[in-house]
Amino acid sequence: MNRKWFVVVVVIAVAVIVVVALGLWLAPRRKDDVIWTGKTHTNTIGMEFVYIEPTGNEGFMMGSSLSPEELVERFGDDVMWYKEERPWHKVILTKGFYLQTTVVTQRQWKEIMGTETWKGKPFVREGPDYPATDVTWHDAREFIEKLNEKEGTNKYRLPTEAEWEYACRAGTKTAFYWGDTMDGKYCWYRENTWDVGQEYAHEVKKKLPNAWGLYDMSGNVWEWCQDRCWKDYYEHSPEKDPQGSPNGEERVLRGGSWRADPCLCRSAVRIGDAPDDTIGRSGFRVARTP
Repeated sequence: MNRKWFVVVVVIAVAVIVVVALGLWLAPRRKDDVIWTGKTHTNTIGMEFVYIEPTGNEGFMMGSSLSPEELVERFGDDVMWYKEERPWHKVILTKGFYLQTTVVTQRQWKEIMGTETWKGKPFVREGPDYPATDVTWHDAREFIEKLNEKEGTNKYRLPTEAEWEYACRAGTKTAFYWGDTMDGKYCWYRENTWDVGQEYAHEVKKKLPNAWGLYDMSGNVWEWCQDRCWKDYYEHSPEKDPQGSPNGEERVLRGGSWRADPCLCRSAVRIGDAPDDTIGRSGFRVARTP
């Protein structure tokens, strides 16, 4: 190849590289590429957190897009759980936050609290990496208060319900954060625990995480959120940074549990319980303000 044609080939190659690079730069990126940066935080007792970016003005869709009748047809006839998931509505989170990659474990609980809420309770396995269970909402708040004291900060807190669902979905709109049908590779639920004689919450990080590196957002233990639980709250919820209903004594629990049917492990499912009560399968994960 003579010099002239060599220069032509080089120029064309450079032009192609520039065009491709500009196209990739200007093209819309996938939502999960924008939202999750991979930024993490680990505190002094080894609790791991990932940073979740704010939604931007596009927000995310919270709740269930299916009618109660459609949910019954797909998941069963326990319709009482479905009425609180509507309407499907847009939520904008204007501030980013860190969220713990797992629920609080027994080791972490004992290091902060020096107690064992699960001791002597039925359906419990003990060990450092098993979830801290039989935890009330008030217990979770006390843990966080003591954690803040230990870490010399005031940044640790419970997630809001909207933050929890946004982090759980990880950019998805499907029933679960992996798709529309149950998959035991991601979730501890009735069929791979209770039905096979493993009647307890399982160790964390034994199932696949969601796209943002969060484990067991579906199944294993119900997780307390900061918000009060009011069945019609979605009808009146603000679009930006909802903080939960001002009404009601119950607090929100999310995610389902090891003993739950698939329908109760969906990303949209929400139940409530008194803050001084425990349903036996309740735990929590901690959020952290940047």
